[in-house]
Amino acid sequence: MSQDLTLDPPRRWYNGLTGYHYLVIAVASMGWMFDTMDQWLYVQVKTPAVADLLGVAQSDPLTQKWVGLAQTVFILGWATGGLFFGMVGDRLGRTKTMGVTILIYAGFTGLSGLAQTAEQFTILRFLTGLGIGGEFAAGAALVAESIPAHARATALGIVQAMSALGNVLAGVINFTIGANPELGWRWVFAVGVIPAFLLFIIFMFLREPQVWIDNRNRIRQGLEKRSQVPLLDLFSDRVLLRNTLVGAGLATVGVIGFWGISTWSSELMRNVVLNPTGDPALKQIAEKQMSFVIMAQNLGGFFGVLAFSWMAQRTGRRLSFTLSLLASAIVVPAAFMITNSFTMGLVMFALMGFVLLSMFGGYAIYFPELFPTRLRSTGTGFCYNVARFVAAAAPFIFGHLSGAVGIRYAALLVSSVF
Repeated sequence: MSQDLTLDPPRRWYNGLTGYHYLVIAVASMGWMFDTMDQWLYVQVKTPAVADLLGVAQSDPLTQKWVGLAQTVFILGWATGGLFFGMVGDRLGRTKTMGVTILIYAGFTGLSGLAQTAEQFTILRFLTGLGIGGEFAAGAALVAESIPAHARATALGIVQAMSALGNVLAGVINFTIGANPELGWRWVFAVGVIPAFLLFIIFMFLREPQVWIDNRNRIRQGLEKRSQVPLLDLFSDRVLLRNTLVGAGLATVGVIGFWGISTWSSELMRNVVLNPTGDPALKQIAEKQMSFVIMAQNLGGFFGVLAFSWMAQRTGRRLSFTLSLLASAIVVPAAFMITNSFTMGLVMFALMGFVLLSMFGGYAIYFPELFPTRLRSTGTGFCYNVARFVAAAAPFIFGHLSGAVGIRYAALLVSSVF
């Protein structure tokens, strides 16, 4: 654990917090909530959008291949943005970087709704990913450095838990807009511009953490060195190397499980369980039921993150990660293999969201603790996003596999590797 994020003796997490502390938690939570909302707006409408742009049926193998490609490119953009803006956050500051990344992901999400070809859509997903990937590291570092140590795990757990509510909000938006034949997927993306309003709050009311300011002053005075290539510093000694490899390894498993498998739950419910014949008369009903399943999946994730935070505070990070990984290895493939009805989907995908997103709560708590102030944003961004480079091929492979053997067996094959 980083020496400048030591833990205080146990006490109630809210003891000693000021109004400014709650403002930091609220803004970071909203930034990450809208970040994941924009992610899941895409998750739910990626197939209708690509099929519409290609002029083919949603069940056409060409659609699945292009969806897989768009998702892979999106993840590559996410990983690139996470690495780049992680380094920017350590130099420019946490609040400024968070504001810039929110502007990027909100703007390009809205522009995705204006795409005229599958190629344009894919490029816009890459650009959206740049902002989405960069926001987490800046926000997590801001909370970790602004909130007292005794409240840090709970505060970061709240921030990560709000990501699940962002996913639920995306389900509500798709239910009311995406499932409306008079509106459709383009208007779903248009809603993704809304998070830009946070820029006013960030630049007017938030300040850089004092620990970051002190570190910057030490660097300016020559009391502490800062590398021109901060990523290399993550491998500069045995402790940092170990922490970096542990963080990146944990993130890789979760990212493959989440983006390589679980984000295809909408395709399973829409095309296999709810409307396997592709009957146009059932399309709107299937779309609305799919939205409910997605909301259930992410409500499960909300409680999973809170459960991880509670456990990590009481039993430690290692046991919490171990239990989460074991549960995910069982529940994730089971959710795809045995779900055969709307009711079963509500139950199984809620369980999948609980166990899989609990790990992401662990990332928000654990990764900032692994690195010193001068490398906190860089290290957090590296761990969270280098995994996306490793896992980027998963949705592309999944898209091809689902076109060849079906979504159920594609999930089983990919999860056996994960």
